[in-house]
Amino acid sequence: MALIALGLNHQTAPVALRERVAFAADATGAALVALAARPGVSEAAILSTCNRTELYCTVEAGAEHVPGDWLNQHHNLTRARIDEFLYRHADADAVRHLFRVATGLESMVLGEPQILGQVKDAWTLARDAHTLKSPLDRLFQNTFSVAKRVRSDTRIGANPVSVAFTAVRLAERVFADLSQACVLLIGAGEMIELAARHLGETRVRRLIVANRTLDNAQTLATRCGGYAIALADLEKHLAEADIVIASTASREPILQRAQVEAAIAQRRRKPMFLVDIAVPRNIDPAVAELEDVYLYTIDDLRGIIDDNLRSRREAAREAEAMIELSVEHFMNWWRAHDAHNPVAELRRSAELDRDEALAKARAMLARGKSPEDALAFLAHALTNKLMHAPSANLRAAALRGDEELLQAAGRLFDLSAQTGSGRER
Repeated sequence: MALIALGLNHQTAPVALRERVAFAADATGAALVALAARPGVSEAAILSTCNRTELYCTVEAGAEHVPGDWLNQHHNLTRARIDEFLYRHADADAVRHLFRVATGLESMVLGEPQILGQVKDAWTLARDAHTLKSPLDRLFQNTFSVAKRVRSDTRIGANPVSVAFTAVRLAERVFADLSQACVLLIGAGEMIELAARHLGETRVRRLIVANRTLDNAQTLATRCGGYAIALADLEKHLAEADIVIASTASREPILQRAQVEAAIAQRRRKPMFLVDIAVPRNIDPAVAELEDVYLYTIDDLRGIIDDNLRSRREAAREAEAMIELSVEHFMNWWRAHDAHNPVAELRRSAELDRDEALAKARAMLARGKSPEDALAFLAHALTNKLMHAPSANLRAAALRGDEELLQAAGRLFDLSAQTGSGRER
C-alpha cells in the first residue's frame, strides 16, 4: 500500500488552471466517492482552496497513477494539459507535504492560519463521504496535532505580514479596545475590503466607508455592517473617526492638512490614527506634523512587515524540525500498519468461516429444519472450520517432534490454564 499526494497550487499553476480543477464544497462528496471507487484506490481526501487543489490517497501497488488519471478525466483535461503543473509525493514525502500545508509553510502568505481550517474541512468531507479508513484518517489527525504544536511552540503566526492586517494591528496598539472606536475607510478596493474584514472581527463600534462611487461604498458597507458615504461628504464625518485607513487610486491626496487639523479641533484634541496604504499617497504628508495625529504610510508598514516576515522565517525553520520528527513517527506507524499482520489475517479467515457456516444454517431454517438442528450444525461447523488447520499442524508437529511449535501453541492458546473441568477463572 502506498500513500500518495498530488496536486497543483499557486506556485506551480496559473489561476486559470487552478479554477478548472477546483472542487466546489457541495460537489466534493460525490467526487470523493467516485475517486475511492477507482480500482486500486483504498482511501481518498480532496483539499481544494483558491490557491490549491490536492488529492490524498492510499493506493495498492501499481495503482499510483490512478488518482492523477482520475483528476484529468473528472475535469475533462488531457494529461499534457495538466501534468506539467502537477506535483506528486509518495509516502514520507506525502506526509511531509500535508504537514507543511497545514502549518502554512506552503501558503502564499507564510504561516497564514486559515489553511488549517481548510484542511479540517477536507477531512470532514472525506469522513462524511466514508472514503477514509485508518491510515489516512490517522494521518489527518496527526496533521492537526503537528499544526497545533507549531502554532503554540513557534511564532510562525504571531505577527501580521499583509498590509491590511498590519494596519489593523497597528490600530489595535493605539486603541486598546477597538469596540469603542469609530473607523473611517476611504476607498472600496481590495485592500480596503481586507481591512474591513479584519476590523469586522474586532467588532468596531462604528464603520464608515467613503468612496467616490457611492454604490461601491454601499456594497462594501453592507457586507461589513458599516455605513456608506460619498467622498464629497468626507469632511462632514472626519471628526467622528478615531481611525482612518485610506487606499484609493487617486493621483492626488484626498485628505489635506487643513481638513485633519479642523477635525482634531472638533474632537477637542482627542487623538486620531491614520494609515495611508495607497501609492501615490492619499493623505498629505504634512498631516504628520499635527499634534495628536499619528500617521503611518505604506513604507512604515513595509518595515514592520519585513521584520515580521523575518520572524516568521525563523519560526518556519523551527517548524521544519518539528515536522521532520513527526514525519518519522508517522512513518514508523505506517510501516508497522502496512506490514503483514497475522492477527488481522486470522480474524479475516475466521470471519469468512463464520459467514459461510451462518449462511448454511440459515438455509437449513429456510428449508424447515428446527432451530435446534440449525444451531447444532452451526456450532459443529464452526468448531471444525476453526480447529482444522491448527489441529492438523499440531499433529504434524507431534509426529516430527517439533517441541518448539508445540510449546508455542500452548502459550498461544493458553493451554496451561486449562483444567479437566474447563478454564480456570
